[in-house]
Amino acid sequence: MTAPIERFDQLDLQAPILAALAEIGYETPSPIQAACIPHLLAGHDILGEAQTGTGKTAAFALPALDRVDISKRNPQVLVLAPTRELAIQVSEAFQRYASKMPGFHVLPIYGGQSMVVQLRQLQRGAHVVVGTPGRVMDHIERKSLNLDGLSTLVLDEADEMLRMGFIDDVEWILQHLPAERQTALFSATMPDAIRRVAHRYLRDPKEVKIKAATATVSTIRQRFLQIAGAHKLDALTRILEVEDDFDAAIVFVRTKTATVELAEKLEARGYAAACLNGDMTQQLRERVIEQLKNKTLDIVVATDVAARGIDVPRVSHVINFDIPYDTEAYVHRIGRTGRAGRAGNAILFVAPRETHLLRQIERATRQPIELLKLPSREAVADKRVAAFRQQVAEVLESEDLSFFVDVIAGMEAQHDTEIHEIAAALAFLAQKDRPLQMPETGRPDIAQLAGGKPDARTPRDTRETRQAREPRENRGEILERRRDYAEGRLARYRIDVGREHMASPKDIVGAIANEAGIESRFIGQINLFEDYSTVELPSDLSNDTIQILRRARVRQQPLNLRLASPEEAARERGRSGPGGRGAPPKKPFRKEGGFDRPGGDFKSRKPKP
Repeated sequence: MTAPIERFDQLDLQAPILAALAEIGYETPSPIQAACIPHLLAGHDILGEAQTGTGKTAAFALPALDRVDISKRNPQVLVLAPTRELAIQVSEAFQRYASKMPGFHVLPIYGGQSMVVQLRQLQRGAHVVVGTPGRVMDHIERKSLNLDGLSTLVLDEADEMLRMGFIDDVEWILQHLPAERQTALFSATMPDAIRRVAHRYLRDPKEVKIKAATATVSTIRQRFLQIAGAHKLDALTRILEVEDDFDAAIVFVRTKTATVELAEKLEARGYAAACLNGDMTQQLRERVIEQLKNKTLDIVVATDVAARGIDVPRVSHVINFDIPYDTEAYVHRIGRTGRAGRAGNAILFVAPRETHLLRQIERATRQPIELLKLPSREAVADKRVAAFRQQVAEVLESEDLSFFVDVIAGMEAQHDTEIHEIAAALAFLAQKDRPLQMPETGRPDIAQLAGGKPDARTPRDTRETRQAREPRENRGEILERRRDYAEGRLARYRIDVGREHMASPKDIVGAIANEAGIESRFIGQINLFEDYSTVELPSDLSNDTIQILRRARVRQQPLNLRLASPEEAARERGRSGPGGRGAPPKKPFRKEGGFDRPGGDFKSRKPKP
């Protein structure tokens, strides 16, 4: 009997793939990943029965990537998916897992997308193609999709393709593929029609059947909050303040780095918080758990693997600060509360772009997750005032205050001041670091932005508000720096702000230009990603300028500017990512007599006589 696989580094995957998994925060394979990856790496076909949300995308994507030859431009992996939403989701997963493989390209193709765009992208080359059956058939018939070099085929959610009437299309595609290939078929159920396809086209497949651990404890109240990434920290602190039954919480994030950063931010806001991640020694880990048990810690910020096995009855809340990519992880996370029949609370933060993951969790667990209404400033202030009153009442009942009564009486006589004014001054001093009233920011309250439509955004400043701003104190210094700045060779830098923070290239350019005095013409290509971006700036930035840009903020998020690693720079060089800026202009593309021939112009054609 083989030993159980507990870590991804026990699998024979390439180092760049393992590095990408570590950066994402994946540490332990899910059951289907542990069962399928070794068979696929060994070259076997797979017949997998698994529900959505068990982690099957990584189960087929990781070994497929391991076999990809980056030097070859023709498609080597084809994934068939029933819907365009799933095709996009699988493509994004491939891109995440291949983030340390410079030059890798994945292409989703589906109906409803421009055929011209797809033809152009296929001509440029892609290592992995993820598509819906109908559109894949179109390209095979056009001979625009060359599958002669195909080594791996994946049929994802085969029963769904059967239900939607695509099974004949799938068989047609299978008949047009090279016979020498590896095939993996995944389905939530195994109807006879799917088994017939499997027996006809798979070669002695290894069968894997995984039951999803989707049962959640009935005593756990599950809620979600629709919130943009830039507002998550403020939302978290409000929730911690107003939840009536709060005792202790485990806050889950995706990466080890995020555990440290979030724990530090919570500590700075006055909470007894600590991090828990795989980089900590066993002794440190045990100490954190013991502190949680004996009430010297109230909040632990953890990754999935680091929190496994924690059984602390006082954990009243599990908060998914970062939504998990699969339902197995979600079920394991929320199982840290509601122990031994106690009531528990599970709260899930969902960014606008992550709504499909929420729906996936609801489908897999067969339980609706209720919408959480974020407390307003007024509600938080009421809660703080109530807690303050309770503290004062307890002191009045339990302490001998005669000395302090004399002190206050002396102050009242000396300053000819009403006693309630002295009490107000003392209350101000006592709550100076934690004001009873939340300060007004002049911006909409995040409670108005949370829990609404998936595309809720912070309103941009109007022209009137921009004109009403006070001039910056160091404006003269910035202008002087801008005048003195000399153009130099560009280098690629990484900044910790991306799409989930609602940032745009315009925001980034504005922050860099205003804070560091760098003119926009010296700012090169900007590529936006989910939680970070890259930007080209002069390579000879001074240490002072770098320090300024580390502290500069976009959408309330510090840029933390630093040079991109060689792998990041190599991967991004020459690309204009989503939302990119500064890419070299391309010639218009136009047909003979139309608008699809390279080098054509946009002049109007003469009317026919």
